[in-house]
Amino acid sequence: MILTLAVSGYRSLRDVVLPLDRVTLVTGANGSGKSSLYRSIRLLADVAQGRAIASLAAEGGLQSTLWAGPEAFSAGMKRGDVPVQGTVRKGVVSLKLGFADEDYGYAIDLGLPVLGAGSSFSMDPEIKAEALWAGEVLSRSNEIAGRNGPVARVMNSKGQRVPVIQNLAGFDSMMTHAADPRDGLELLVMRERMRAWRFYDHLRTDRDAPARYPRIGTRTPVLGADGGDLAAAVQTILEIGDRAAFSEAIDDAFPGGSVGITVSDGYFELQMQQKGLLRPLRAGELSDGTLRYLLLAAALLSPRPAPLIVLNEPETSLHPALLEPLARLISRAAESTQVIVVSHADDLVSWLAPQPGCLRYELRKELGETVVDAPGPPRWAWPKR
Repeated sequence: MILTLAVSGYRSLRDVVLPLDRVTLVTGANGSGKSSLYRSIRLLADVAQGRAIASLAAEGGLQSTLWAGPEAFSAGMKRGDVPVQGTVRKGVVSLKLGFADEDYGYAIDLGLPVLGAGSSFSMDPEIKAEALWAGEVLSRSNEIAGRNGPVARVMNSKGQRVPVIQNLAGFDSMMTHAADPRDGLELLVMRERMRAWRFYDHLRTDRDAPARYPRIGTRTPVLGADGGDLAAAVQTILEIGDRAAFSEAIDDAFPGGSVGITVSDGYFELQMQQKGLLRPLRAGELSDGTLRYLLLAAALLSPRPAPLIVLNEPETSLHPALLEPLARLISRAAESTQVIVVSHADDLVSWLAPQPGCLRYELRKELGETVVDAPGPPRWAWPKR
């Protein structure tokens, strides 16, 4: 389970360090930074896939995603006595992301490229530093692997940090290039954990959503990000997952309802029987809210539980009556999976917040910066360049 999440210099997140629990709720008004926090976790996961630079480019590049305010706020700025203005910068421009779980911690520092490099890709950000350590807080004594510039070092069996790569490109992470079963086993373990994180914010329910149409199906223990493989994912749950839990989740939201899968020539199609109807409804006939609930149920009741699932505004399209069943579904999933929920649905938050192992954070903006009231933030240290 992730114990600490840290973000610095990303959009409105100037410097945020948060403890996490089995379920972590993130709420706040529009524009308070909820989406930025969600995107920062996705960006961190993209590091393990080797997609961090491309993901930043898709957001407009590093310059567009960096904190746009001053390096620090003076007391006068905070009181409103003087206007917010830039000051002489003391530190380097950087975007830093990191986390620590029960075994290891990892952090990455991305910065601006060196000018005059003579490349058409001179606007791409560079990875300036990375670190993997044992325990919750990075220190020189517990660092297992580290990267500064092009050199990546890994601690060997004798406790010595030896170079394993000396010409690592600025767009490549040691997480993807130095993970090795022999010399970088811990890096390999952490990379696979991060690759198993799941994010759901683009579950399609529109008229042309793939989940509404028959599709060739194969065993699908993990629902795809867009939900297009819903029918195969549900059939996988019914065959090798917790069939009873899935049926209970459907009946909880739609009393007397049930879901089944028809297969014809390898094409899988979802059908739902609802109380009072003489025939089951095909997926193409379901309302957006009904289909979204079924997608969330398939994601949260996966036969292959993820170490982390992040849900961004799962209440979209749902009738208020479905929020309480969704809260129970999330609580059940949290028995085997850590869940982060980004939401502005008060009912969903109020049903989840009292549950054991649940933390709630309400974000707000002050002088353009996202502020989180988190008592006693955990200790944190970033890797040095």
